[in-house]
Amino acid sequence: MASKDTEGGEGVGGGRYGKELFDPEHPREAERIDAAAQVYDPLTTARLRALGAGPGRRCLEVGAGTGTVARWLLEEARVDEVVALDRDTSALAALADPRLKVVTADITDESLRPGGFDLIHARFVLMHLPERRRLISRLAHWLNPGGWLLLGDAVELPDVLDTSSAYRRTMDAMWQAVKSTIGTDISSVPAYPHFLREEGLGGVAAELVCPPMVAGDPLARFWSETWGRMRPALVNTGRVDAAVIDEAMAYLTSPRLAELAPGVLMAWGQRG
Repeated sequence: MASKDTEGGEGVGGGRYGKELFDPEHPREAERIDAAAQVYDPLTTARLRALGAGPGRRCLEVGAGTGTVARWLLEEARVDEVVALDRDTSALAALADPRLKVVTADITDESLRPGGFDLIHARFVLMHLPERRRLISRLAHWLNPGGWLLLGDAVELPDVLDTSSAYRRTMDAMWQAVKSTIGTDISSVPAYPHFLREEGLGGVAAELVCPPMVAGDPLARFWSETWGRMRPALVNTGRVDAAVIDEAMAYLTSPRLAELAPGVLMAWGQRG
């Protein structure tokens, strides 16, 4: 799912998140990101709390975006330190806290040595990176003994009886466009628990949550803004034209809206 919370290597089409798609300088980019955060942050923070986020913990937030999760870790969980990592950290300037360390870097940079952590979190990050499996291994090795790794990425559960609606065609075009442009691929997300187990982590488990999408709510606004920003890329897939996109976006504001939106799969494991 396209969101600011990403780092980026080159994708299938040689592009990067935040460059070919979703420029961080766009005047509505922070608003788009925060609309998704309103929906997914409560799910993320509840799981972080269950994994022991609190005083005494050193945490890494990969793809910190606008800093909503980093802020929660500092202000609500009261962790000892948060390292907020992103290629673009301009949105984190307002987070003034001596326990916050902002690192402007690419998670794919092999020279990156951030130290060890008691809790590492990455949401809607790895799905955009072709080297996602190697990065899971890297993150797992940054865990301190007893530390937890929490990964969250998108999973799509399309209605197999609906293949021709404007909504379905536009959503399918979106997934095709982000894959061909920047390499986004959610096909391996259900395998994350297996990947964590392969890294020797214990206590591995996962959950899938598909938040409700209601006309005019933050999630519907997120998708409307995302599709609107991607119009040329959507049309280039050949799956939709401008009229189909307009119909799909109007549907997101309609009381007829009734869809199972893409969800987030969260998988976690602990270093022994």
